Amino acid sequence: MPPTDDRTTDPAASPRPLPVQRELFDIPGDVAYFNCASLAPQLKAAVEAGEAALARRARPWLIGGVDWFSETERRRALFAELAGVDREGVALVPATSYGLAVAAANLTARPGQRVLVLADDYPSNWYTWQRFAGRTGAEVVAVARRDGRTWAEALLEALDERTAVVAVLAVHWTDGGAVDLAAVGARARQAGAALVVDASQALGAMPLDLAAIRPDFLVSVGYKWLLGPFALGYLYVAERHRDGVPLEENWISRLGSEDFAALVHYQDRYQPGARRFDVGQRTHFETTPMAVAALRQLLDWEVPRVATTLGRLTGRIQREAEAIGLRLTSSDRVPHMLGIGLSGQARGAVAGALAEAGVHVGVRGSSLRVSPHLWTTDQDVERLVGALTKATTGMVAS
Repeated sequence: MPPTDDRTTDPAASPRPLPVQRELFDIPGDVAYFNCASLAPQLKAAVEAGEAALARRARPWLIGGVDWFSETERRRALFAELAGVDREGVALVPATSYGLAVAAANLTARPGQRVLVLADDYPSNWYTWQRFAGRTGAEVVAVARRDGRTWAEALLEALDERTAVVAVLAVHWTDGGAVDLAAVGARARQAGAALVVDASQALGAMPLDLAAIRPDFLVSVGYKWLLGPFALGYLYVAERHRDGVPLEENWISRLGSEDFAALVHYQDRYQPGARRFDVGQRTHFETTPMAVAALRQLLDWEVPRVATTLGRLTGRIQREAEAIGLRLTSSDRVPHMLGIGLSGQARGAVAGALAEAGVHVGVRGSSLRVSPHLWTTDQDVERLVGALTKATTGMVAS
């Protein structure tokens, strides 16, 4: 559930909320953007870093050998600090699908075993494990929740000795439904199953205790709640899997690649830690400084404070939506997202009213997905609720 907005609550019980940070983003006053779960606006600082990087890239004689490694390692270290993991376990990947493919390539199953995913899962997760099942003879089982159960309760009921892999979202991508990863991880270990987590809708917006969750692999894109550019994602690999097989064999992941003159002396050994799983061309001279700037800003804000702030915003939106007769698709949600259920009759009217009001949200499955961030103002919330009220007056919410 989102943090309470009750002013009588002990202020020491949760981190202090942050003030609105809209001035750090280039968002016009007539835009109310509630779609961070799809694509985050770039910080002005990240844009400035990208412009400087492009100017330098235009003059490659200014780029030295050390520059192929230094900013990349800075990005790896900042992500590790944000996620609370060992930097040696972080690989730099371009997409969720790439990280999931690394996990699938380094796990196995026997015919008749099962891979558990969530119902209405993110497509990249579903497709990855479908291919894995075709290779291994395992069965992919989409776990649905019924009768008011949580996602974790549904998973725990399905998770038994037949399970080889639990490939789960940290947060359900359609509506912010919460998943108790620590409980799922503990049961997976008891069953001897691997735990693969897609944290793209969680990292940067809410704290994750990865020491308690203990995933085998965890992947996240960088362009949502991490506020970074496209194609710069992250994969965490548990220590027991770090001697695995990478998807590709690129020069920079090999030991001693810093010595350009020695690259013709081919090397069987890889760079230490999870670097063997890094994607080729990981350096990304043009956009890596943008990701570094975004990660630094998130660390400065502190993720628990971000979560508290967003929880207050979404708590207000939930109360006002419920006051006009709308209902959430997941009551046990995370602080930074919510899904509003709409009848088929209401969806067209709502889409038109939101567009007319300059309000940007997402539609995923049966949910009107609302995902604000620190740029969101009281006026933005009023415009969202006003458009929903106007569009649904006289209609029955689903």
